[in-house]
Amino acid sequence: MSVRTLLIAGIIGTATVMGGCASTRTQQSAGEYASDAAITAKVKAALVAAKDVSAADVNVETFRHTVQLSGFVDSQAQAARAVEIARGVEGVQSVKNDLRVKTR
Repeated sequence: MSVRTLLIAGIIGTATVMGGCASTRTQQSAGEYASDAAITAKVKAALVAAKDVSAADVNVETFRHTVQLSGFVDSQAQAARAVEIARGVEGVQSVKNDLRVKTR
């Protein structure tokens, strides 16, 4: 192989690796993923610590600092409280509330 061929192969390889680490509209970089995972853990912990929310039935997902709450709660007041708790966690930029009130 010539030096030029090796140089081109190296540039293509580097671009491929760097492209794999970059974020897109639907994918996160490794750093974003780690940050969102930490936010998810903090929100879950805060919900568990709250005595006025049934955290066992609330799912928490985070994508680019936006927390999505889904699952079931006993009342609309619990849903509002869960959103309030999530908004109070450091790093959360917004909260999507997809919680449903259980029907009896």
